[in-house]
Amino acid sequence: MQQSFYRFVGGCLVAAVVTGCASGVQNPSGVPVTVMKADEQGFVAGTGIESQDLVTVTDKMARSLLATPEIKNFSPGIPRIVILPVENGTRFPINKDLFTARIQALLNSRAQGKMRFLARDRMTSLEQERQLKQEGKVTSNSDPNLQEFRGADFFLTGKLMGLTTQAKAGVSDYVLYTFQLIDPRTSDILWEDSAEVKKQSVEDAAYR
Repeated sequence: MQQSFYRFVGGCLVAAVVTGCASGVQNPSGVPVTVMKADEQGFVAGTGIESQDLVTVTDKMARSLLATPEIKNFSPGIPRIVILPVENGTRFPINKDLFTARIQALLNSRAQGKMRFLARDRMTSLEQERQLKQEGKVTSNSDPNLQEFRGADFFLTGKLMGLTTQAKAGVSDYVLYTFQLIDPRTSDILWEDSAEVKKQSVEDAAYR
């Protein structure tokens, strides 16, 4: 009788523990978060456009653009550049602003006064500020009647194009990255450079 009682109590304790664990919050099992460099390929990877590709391509484009004669020998003054949105012709959904934002940040940090970028994506706010200065509602260090926006000396633009092959064995993706520096007055392409990446995998990955 005593042994049956102990077995009963033991069974109740086990059931209580199992029930309590099932209803409580648990830390998920598996691989913990791994901190990596942006130019490293992680274990979660596919054949699409990933951080290491973005870092490699933008680094190459920034170095190449700084070396072009139209930038190095620009005269008079400092060239003003407007970055146009990148065109995505690949099958992968990406945040296109990542390319332009990183290229601009690299050039601004490395150019050392050799070029300046115009904030055309902030035109609404800039026009409102200029209007306030002209109306005398806010102060200005110069004559409010001379507040004018500078024109662009160059346009910097880019395009992404892709080629995909799928079969039972897996998937293959080729992506071509091209960037151009354009004279807005003549439409001349003054500089152009490219980078290409090809990847293969036994299965496709989902990109968001």
